[in-house]
Order: sequence, then C-alpha cells, then structure tokens
Amino acid sequence: KVIRESKTILWNGPMGVFEMPKFQHGTKCVADAVADATANGAYSLVGGGDSVAAVNKFGYTDKVSYVSTGGGALLEYFEGKVLPGIKAIS
Repeated sequence: KVIRESKTILWNGPMGVFEMPKFQHGTKCVADAVADATANGAYSLVGGGDSVAAVNKFGYTDKVSYVSTGGGALLEYFEGKVLPGIKAIS
C-alpha cells in the first residue's frame, strides 16, 4: 500500500532470492507495486544489478520510469559523494 501510494520511488535491492521460484514472491510483490505506482503517475527509479535483473525477469522494464545498473554508485551519488569516474572526467 505504501509503495502504491508513493509519488517517488527508489528501489535498490531485491527482497530475496528471486531467481528461485520458491523465494520470488516478495520481490515480485514489490515489482508489482512499483509498476502500479508508476502507472498512476509516480516516478520510479530501479537501481542495482540484482534489482534490474528482477525487473527484467518479471517483464516490468517498460513499466518503471528509469532503470540503472549502478546500485552502490547510484546511492553514493544521491548521498552527495564524489564518484571517482565522474571526478576523472570533470
């Protein structure tokens, strides 16, 4: 309910071992909620390789606003930290 009613969503990290059908329920529920919220006007950002893999597995790549394979780096950017790769080209 909280995710579905949100206007901005940052998802970084799956809820469990989504690669195994027995353990994918939590991650699938979050993916469903993020997709629903996005359809209702929320901005959703999915970050990190595992989260991106989950979104791909469930067919939601086109149902979220933005997908980034950068997980830790994405979070550090939001924290205001200097990223070495960006610093090197600045």
